[in-house]
Amino acid sequence: MPDIDSLSDRLVDYLDPEMVHQVRRAYFYAEQAHEGQWRKSGEPYVTHPLAVSSILATMHMDHQSLMAAMLHDVIEDTEVDFSGIERQFGTSVATIVEGVSKLTHLEGETKAQAQAENFQKMVMAMAEDIRVILVKLADRLHNMRTLGAMPAHKRRRIAKETLDIYAPIAARLGMRNIQIELQELSFFSYYPMRARRIRQAVTKARGQRKDLITNIEASIQARLNQEGLQCIVFGREKHLYSIYLKMKTQRKQFVDIMDVFAFRIVTNTVDECYRVLGSVHNLYKPVHGRFKDYIAIPKGNGYQSLHTELFGAKDISIEVQIRTKEMDAVAMQGIAEHSYYKGSSDVALSSFNRARKWVQDLLEMQKRAGDSMEFIDNVKKDLFPDEVYVFTPKGRIYELPPGATAVDFAYAIHTDVGNSCVSCRVNRRLVPLSEPLESGQTVEIIRTPSAKPNMAWLNFVVTGKARSSIRHFLKHQERDESIQMGRRLLNQFLGQFGISTDEVDEQKMADFLREANLESMDALLQEIGVGNLMSYVVARKLRPPVDAQLETKLSRKSLAIEGTEGVVIAYAKCCQPIPGDGIVGYTSSGRGFVVHRINCKNIRSMKDDPEKCIYLEWSDDLDEEFNVGLKLEVASERGIIANLATTASADGANILKMDLGEKEGLLCSVDMELGVRGRIHLARTIKKLRALKTVSRVSRI
Repeated sequence: MPDIDSLSDRLVDYLDPEMVHQVRRAYFYAEQAHEGQWRKSGEPYVTHPLAVSSILATMHMDHQSLMAAMLHDVIEDTEVDFSGIERQFGTSVATIVEGVSKLTHLEGETKAQAQAENFQKMVMAMAEDIRVILVKLADRLHNMRTLGAMPAHKRRRIAKETLDIYAPIAARLGMRNIQIELQELSFFSYYPMRARRIRQAVTKARGQRKDLITNIEASIQARLNQEGLQCIVFGREKHLYSIYLKMKTQRKQFVDIMDVFAFRIVTNTVDECYRVLGSVHNLYKPVHGRFKDYIAIPKGNGYQSLHTELFGAKDISIEVQIRTKEMDAVAMQGIAEHSYYKGSSDVALSSFNRARKWVQDLLEMQKRAGDSMEFIDNVKKDLFPDEVYVFTPKGRIYELPPGATAVDFAYAIHTDVGNSCVSCRVNRRLVPLSEPLESGQTVEIIRTPSAKPNMAWLNFVVTGKARSSIRHFLKHQERDESIQMGRRLLNQFLGQFGISTDEVDEQKMADFLREANLESMDALLQEIGVGNLMSYVVARKLRPPVDAQLETKLSRKSLAIEGTEGVVIAYAKCCQPIPGDGIVGYTSSGRGFVVHRINCKNIRSMKDDPEKCIYLEWSDDLDEEFNVGLKLEVASERGIIANLATTASADGANILKMDLGEKEGLLCSVDMELGVRGRIHLARTIKKLRALKTVSRVSRI
């Protein structure tokens, strides 16, 4: 266990003496604040924040991060608050500490809900200062190292949370060293027996493979020296958890996975990386289709390297990764290597910028999520280890998870692009929006201003951003439309008493809202719009004093609809009303209004009841298509379906469906479903169908 003096000696190597002094001051402050507190292992509590700071020191983090690590549990576990830390150590340090601290007062919450709430809070803090997540990862790493002191059920819960959230976040930020250690420690806590078995098998196999690895490494090094390339060749160890995952997901035996030998070659320049690639391909034959260039197209976390697979002697498979020293440092440390803190390379800066972009996407996702559980579910879906790389028509690269579709791609570009997406071209060919994308494809999104997200998209999108954006739009669309429809309905009935919603007596409105247990007038209008409250009944409660005789003479005006109201108005499938038909709206609780034709038998018994139905009329300015069904009796002959379809579409009707019924002698029935603009358009289409010699009868269903 490190002490403050040994840590200070290490910090002197890269921090100014004044900065080291500030870190020491934070340690003594934490030691005093945590006095009398002990860890489950029996050690003084201050050993934990000291260990967390030590982990960050190995990554050469700045002094503010180290101070925040020393103080990260002070707000949560002691009487010291945010303002106390801010006065002593400044706003930046206090903000990081606040971001890492768990939420308190979560009584009644389940463990999963508490986890989601705390993660949501941490994401908001990350958006202000990304060092929050670095301190949190170091905190989680030390907790995992000392997890043996916890009861078994807590070890499993914490290990599962680490595998689901923190290890993938470390991977997403390019911090491979921390990711691997978190996975290995979690593996031993969550699957102790499987981990022990695999470790024993690896130890046994390592002894058998040692000479072979040494020979391959020597032959690669000799070839590179012969070519005049100054490189270092490392044999890469396979990690237990990665072996377990491959055995599980690829359904492979342990021996099949261990038969692959892995090496890493570190060079000085990008040019040398490609020269090394040519050298190893001359030494061993490359496996077709197993080369990946992550230098030209970096991974989403900024990782850059050349990957290739080779055939060695005796059919041995050799995996090789080739990268520069800078790329190797970023591959191991991720954003902890970036120039934001210590003037590092362009490679590290690129990694940091990609991490910032990911955090901003998380923040947008958090704002659009309905609750913390929905948010963390979206985040888990978004933490994929492998990406699909696709291009815009202008050549910009986007990284998406496997199985992503054009809709995911549209939302990755911008939320507004996703919301207005109607179709897409992949490699200049029109394809369905639901078709999964593949690496290397060029995707063009086709948009229209009037387009809206479709609920069916939720069945195939895979990114958290797309899912949360679609849900957010649909939720707010329904609310806004419900309020607008509720206002129109209430104004219609209040108009009979000579007032509008803006002129209702304030006291009457307040009394009614209290009686209905509603918070605001918008909430009232929303309830009316979705059909949970009857506008006729609400209007009678809010009306001004009126003469009884006058009330009986009040006429019922019709409400105009435009056909584009969306989720709050549905058109009955039993009678399929179209513009020109007399229509009435039936109030359906929770759904809004269902529009029927006046002569529909399903509405006949209630159409004059103002508490259940309201008379409607079509707006004069309509340019939408409405579905309508026709039944035809036709002479059975060759090509009749083609003739009917050609005749109907020649008049502008959209053929949606055609079904050929049973034959009766020389006649057969045909059911057609058309899209028409209104009653006049339908009449014109029916007239042309009747003019066909083979058609004996046409009737509207």
